[in-house]
Amino acid sequence: MRPDAELPFFFGPDGGLFGMYHAPDVPARRAVLMCAPLGQDLIRCHRIYRQLAQTLAGQGLAVLRFDYHGTGDSAGETATVDWERCVADTVLAAAELRARAGVERVVAFGARLGGSIAMCSAERAGFVEAIVWDPVLEGSGYVAALDAMQAALREDAGRFTQPRSHADVAAQWLGFDTGDRLRRQLGALAVRPATVPTMVLDSLGPSETIAWGRWIAPHGKATSIVPSTPWNDLRRLETAILSQPVIQAVAGRLRETA
Repeated sequence: MRPDAELPFFFGPDGGLFGMYHAPDVPARRAVLMCAPLGQDLIRCHRIYRQLAQTLAGQGLAVLRFDYHGTGDSAGETATVDWERCVADTVLAAAELRARAGVERVVAFGARLGGSIAMCSAERAGFVEAIVWDPVLEGSGYVAALDAMQAALREDAGRFTQPRSHADVAAQWLGFDTGDRLRRQLGALAVRPATVPTMVLDSLGPSETIAWGRWIAPHGKATSIVPSTPWNDLRRLETAILSQPVIQAVAGRLRETA
Protein backbone atom coordinates (compact mmCIF):
# COMPACT_ATOMS: atom_id res chain seq x y z
CA MET A 1 0.00 0.00 0.00
CA ARG A 2 1.35 3.42 -0.94
CA PRO A 3 2.16 5.82 1.93
CA ASP A 4 -0.50 8.22 0.61
CA ALA A 5 -3.11 5.50 0.04
CA GLU A 6 -5.15 6.75 3.01
CA LEU A 7 -5.27 10.53 3.21
CA PRO A 8 -7.05 12.31 6.10
CA PHE A 9 -8.24 15.84 5.37
CA PHE A 10 -10.92 18.43 6.13
CA PHE A 11 -13.31 19.89 3.58
CA GLY A 12 -16.55 21.83 3.18
CA PRO A 13 -17.30 25.58 3.09
CA ASP A 14 -15.96 26.09 6.62
CA GLY A 15 -13.41 23.27 6.52
CA GLY A 16 -15.28 21.46 9.28
CA LEU A 17 -16.01 18.09 7.67
CA PHE A 18 -13.49 15.28 8.17
CA GLY A 19 -12.75 12.84 5.37
CA MET A 20 -10.48 9.87 4.76
CA TYR A 21 -9.62 9.36 1.10
CA HIS A 22 -8.54 5.91 -0.06
CA ALA A 23 -6.63 6.23 -3.30
CA PRO A 24 -6.37 3.28 -5.71
CA ASP A 25 -3.05 2.25 -7.24
CA VAL A 26 -4.39 2.85 -10.76
CA PRO A 27 -6.39 5.75 -12.23
CA ALA A 28 -9.94 5.39 -10.99
CA ARG A 29 -12.90 5.12 -13.35
CA ARG A 30 -15.49 5.16 -10.54
CA ALA A 31 -15.62 6.17 -6.91
CA VAL A 32 -17.49 5.05 -3.79
CA LEU A 33 -18.79 7.39 -1.11
CA MET A 34 -19.26 5.64 2.22
CA CYS A 35 -22.16 7.14 4.19
CA ALA A 36 -21.78 6.35 7.87
CA PRO A 37 -24.61 5.45 10.23
CA LEU A 38 -25.21 7.46 13.40
CA GLY A 39 -24.70 6.88 17.11
CA GLN A 40 -23.48 3.51 18.32
CA ASP A 41 -23.87 2.04 14.84
CA LEU A 42 -21.20 4.47 13.63
CA ILE A 43 -18.75 3.28 16.29
CA ARG A 44 -19.54 -0.39 15.74
CA CYS A 45 -19.19 -0.12 11.94
CA HIS A 46 -15.92 1.84 11.91
CA ARG A 47 -13.74 -1.21 11.35
CA ILE A 48 -15.83 -2.78 8.59
CA TYR A 49 -16.07 0.57 6.78
CA ARG A 50 -12.28 0.80 6.77
CA GLN A 51 -11.91 -2.83 5.66
CA LEU A 52 -14.41 -2.32 2.86
CA ALA A 53 -12.75 0.92 1.74
CA GLN A 54 -9.36 -0.81 1.53
CA THR A 55 -10.87 -3.71 -0.41
CA LEU A 56 -12.54 -1.41 -2.93
CA ALA A 57 -9.43 0.75 -3.34
CA GLY A 58 -7.60 -2.49 -4.10
CA GLN A 59 -10.08 -3.05 -6.94
CA GLY A 60 -9.17 0.30 -8.47
CA LEU A 61 -11.98 2.39 -6.98
CA ALA A 62 -11.45 5.74 -5.29
CA VAL A 63 -13.16 5.72 -1.89
CA LEU A 64 -14.10 8.44 0.57
CA ARG A 65 -15.17 7.87 4.15
CA PHE A 66 -16.37 11.00 5.94
CA ASP A 67 -18.08 12.27 9.10
CA TYR A 68 -21.20 14.42 9.10
CA HIS A 69 -21.28 17.64 11.09
CA GLY A 70 -21.42 16.76 14.80
CA THR A 71 -20.13 13.21 14.31
CA GLY A 72 -16.74 11.53 14.40
CA ASP A 73 -13.87 13.94 13.79
CA SER A 74 -15.95 16.64 12.10
CA ALA A 75 -16.75 19.94 13.79
CA GLY A 76 -19.86 20.33 15.92
CA GLU A 77 -21.33 18.81 19.06
CA THR A 78 -23.11 15.44 19.06
CA ALA A 79 -26.34 17.02 20.26
CA THR A 80 -26.40 19.26 17.16
CA VAL A 81 -26.55 16.42 14.63
CA ASP A 82 -29.31 17.24 12.16
CA TRP A 83 -30.82 14.92 9.54
CA GLU A 84 -31.08 17.56 6.83
CA ARG A 85 -27.48 18.62 7.50
CA CYS A 86 -26.35 14.98 7.16
CA VAL A 87 -27.98 14.80 3.73
CA ALA A 88 -26.45 18.13 2.71
CA ASP A 89 -23.02 17.03 3.97
CA THR A 90 -23.35 13.90 1.82
CA VAL A 91 -23.96 16.03 -1.27
CA LEU A 92 -20.83 18.05 -0.42
CA ALA A 93 -18.82 14.87 0.13
CA ALA A 94 -19.88 13.49 -3.27
CA ALA A 95 -18.64 16.67 -4.96
CA GLU A 96 -15.38 16.51 -3.00
CA LEU A 97 -14.87 12.89 -4.03
CA ARG A 98 -15.43 13.68 -7.70
CA ALA A 99 -12.90 16.51 -7.54
CA ARG A 100 -10.26 14.40 -5.80
CA ALA A 101 -10.72 11.25 -7.88
CA GLY A 102 -11.27 12.97 -11.22
CA VAL A 103 -14.35 10.85 -11.97
CA GLU A 104 -18.04 11.55 -12.45
CA ARG A 105 -19.55 8.17 -11.54
CA VAL A 106 -20.01 7.83 -7.79
CA VAL A 107 -21.66 4.89 -6.03
CA ALA A 108 -22.95 5.35 -2.48
CA PHE A 109 -22.66 2.74 0.26
CA GLY A 110 -24.32 2.99 3.65
CA ALA A 111 -25.35 0.84 6.62
CA ARG A 112 -28.51 1.45 8.69
CA LEU A 113 -29.10 5.25 8.81
CA GLY A 114 -26.11 5.63 6.50
CA GLY A 115 -28.08 3.69 3.92
CA SER A 116 -31.09 5.91 4.54
CA ILE A 117 -28.95 9.01 4.02
CA ALA A 118 -27.53 7.56 0.81
CA MET A 119 -31.04 6.96 -0.52
CA CYS A 120 -32.33 10.38 0.56
CA SER A 121 -29.39 12.22 -1.01
CA ALA A 122 -29.07 10.08 -4.16
CA GLU A 123 -30.69 12.50 -6.59
CA ARG A 124 -29.01 15.66 -5.27
CA ALA A 125 -25.62 13.94 -5.00
CA GLY A 126 -25.90 12.39 -8.46
CA PHE A 127 -25.15 8.83 -7.40
CA VAL A 128 -25.21 6.28 -10.21
CA GLU A 129 -26.10 3.53 -7.72
CA ALA A 130 -26.69 3.01 -4.00
CA ILE A 131 -25.68 -0.12 -2.10
CA VAL A 132 -27.44 -0.08 1.26
CA TRP A 133 -27.07 -2.49 4.17
CA ASP A 134 -30.19 -2.87 6.35
CA PRO A 135 -31.30 0.72 5.72
CA VAL A 136 -33.86 2.32 8.03
CA LEU A 137 -36.86 3.11 5.85
CA GLU A 138 -39.45 4.14 8.44
CA GLY A 139 -38.07 6.03 11.40
CA SER A 140 -40.83 5.57 13.98
CA GLY A 141 -39.95 1.93 14.59
CA TYR A 142 -36.26 2.76 14.71
CA VAL A 143 -36.84 5.45 17.34
CA ALA A 144 -39.00 3.06 19.40
CA ALA A 145 -36.24 0.43 19.28
CA LEU A 146 -33.60 2.94 20.42
CA ASP A 147 -35.86 4.13 23.25
CA ALA A 148 -36.38 0.54 24.40
CA MET A 149 -32.65 -0.18 24.31
CA GLN A 150 -31.93 3.04 26.19
CA ALA A 151 -34.45 2.12 28.90
CA ALA A 152 -32.92 -1.34 29.26
CA LEU A 153 -29.39 0.08 29.29
CA ARG A 154 -30.28 2.50 32.11
CA GLU A 155 -31.06 -0.44 34.41
CA ASP A 156 -28.41 -2.85 33.14
CA ALA A 157 -26.82 -4.36 36.25
CA GLY A 158 -23.99 -5.73 34.14
CA ARG A 159 -22.86 -2.21 33.30
CA PHE A 160 -23.95 -0.11 36.29
CA THR A 161 -23.88 -0.87 40.01
CA GLN A 162 -27.21 0.93 40.32
CA PRO A 163 -29.72 2.18 37.74
CA ARG A 164 -28.93 5.55 36.27
CA SER A 165 -31.52 8.25 36.85
CA HIS A 166 -33.91 9.25 34.09
CA ALA A 167 -32.45 12.75 34.22
CA ASP A 168 -28.93 11.44 33.51
CA VAL A 169 -29.93 9.81 30.23
CA ALA A 170 -33.06 11.74 29.21
CA ALA A 171 -31.35 13.27 26.17
CA GLN A 172 -29.25 10.25 25.18
CA TRP A 173 -29.42 7.24 22.94
CA LEU A 174 -26.94 4.57 24.01
CA GLY A 175 -24.34 7.03 25.27
CA PHE A 176 -24.77 9.68 22.58
CA ASP A 177 -26.36 13.06 23.30
CA THR A 178 -29.38 13.45 21.03
CA GLY A 179 -31.16 16.70 20.30
CA ASP A 180 -34.94 16.98 20.19
CA ARG A 181 -34.78 18.05 16.56
CA LEU A 182 -33.00 14.88 15.44
CA ARG A 183 -35.40 12.75 17.46
CA ARG A 184 -38.35 14.40 15.71
CA GLN A 185 -36.70 14.12 12.33
CA LEU A 186 -36.02 10.41 12.74
CA GLY A 187 -39.46 9.76 14.15
CA ALA A 188 -40.98 11.28 11.01
CA LEU A 189 -38.52 9.64 8.60
CA ALA A 190 -40.16 7.91 5.66
CA VAL A 191 -37.62 7.13 2.94
CA ARG A 192 -39.06 7.50 -0.53
CA PRO A 193 -38.59 4.86 -3.22
CA ALA A 194 -35.12 4.94 -4.71
CA THR A 195 -34.49 7.20 -7.69
CA VAL A 196 -31.30 5.37 -8.72
CA PRO A 197 -30.50 1.66 -9.08
CA THR A 198 -30.27 0.31 -5.54
CA MET A 199 -28.93 -2.92 -4.09
CA VAL A 200 -30.14 -3.84 -0.60
CA LEU A 201 -28.06 -6.12 1.58
CA ASP A 202 -30.56 -7.66 3.98
CA SER A 203 -29.09 -9.12 7.18
CA LEU A 204 -32.03 -8.33 9.45
CA GLY A 205 -33.00 -11.99 9.76
CA PRO A 206 -36.43 -13.62 9.88
CA SER A 207 -37.61 -11.54 12.85
CA GLU A 208 -37.83 -8.40 10.68
CA THR A 209 -39.18 -8.99 7.19
CA ILE A 210 -39.31 -6.03 4.80
CA ALA A 211 -40.80 -6.00 1.30
CA TRP A 212 -37.79 -4.25 -0.23
CA GLY A 213 -39.32 -4.16 -3.70
CA ARG A 214 -41.54 -1.24 -2.72
CA TRP A 215 -38.46 0.95 -2.27
CA ILE A 216 -36.04 -0.32 -4.90
CA ALA A 217 -38.15 -1.46 -7.89
CA PRO A 218 -37.86 -1.43 -10.85
CA HIS A 219 -34.08 -0.97 -11.06
CA GLY A 220 -32.95 -2.58 -7.82
CA LYS A 221 -32.32 -5.92 -6.16
CA ALA A 222 -32.20 -7.33 -2.65
CA THR A 223 -29.68 -9.89 -1.46
CA SER A 224 -29.89 -11.85 1.78
CA ILE A 225 -26.80 -11.79 3.98
CA VAL A 226 -26.14 -14.45 6.59
CA PRO A 227 -25.60 -14.54 9.46
CA SER A 228 -27.99 -11.82 10.60
CA THR A 229 -26.52 -8.64 12.10
CA PRO A 230 -27.21 -7.98 15.83
CA TRP A 231 -27.96 -4.28 15.46
CA ASN A 232 -30.34 -4.13 18.43
CA ASP A 233 -28.77 -6.74 20.72
CA LEU A 234 -27.91 -4.84 23.91
CA ARG A 235 -25.59 -7.63 25.04
CA ARG A 236 -23.35 -6.89 22.04
CA LEU A 237 -23.51 -3.11 22.20
CA GLU A 238 -19.74 -2.75 22.59
CA THR A 239 -18.96 -5.36 19.92
CA ALA A 240 -17.84 -4.29 16.46
CA ILE A 241 -20.14 -5.11 13.56
CA LEU A 242 -18.10 -7.27 11.19
CA SER A 243 -19.36 -9.13 8.12
CA GLN A 244 -17.12 -10.66 5.49
CA PRO A 245 -20.23 -11.57 3.44
CA VAL A 246 -21.12 -7.86 3.22
CA ILE A 247 -17.63 -6.95 2.03
CA GLN A 248 -17.77 -9.75 -0.54
CA ALA A 249 -21.23 -8.72 -1.72
CA VAL A 250 -20.29 -5.06 -2.21
CA ALA A 251 -16.98 -5.87 -3.88
CA GLY A 252 -18.68 -8.43 -6.13
CA ARG A 253 -21.43 -6.00 -7.14
CA LEU A 254 -18.90 -3.33 -8.11
CA ARG A 255 -16.91 -5.84 -10.15
CA GLU A 256 -20.09 -6.85 -11.99
CA THR A 257 -20.98 -3.28 -12.86
CA ALA A 258 -17.47 -2.07 -13.71
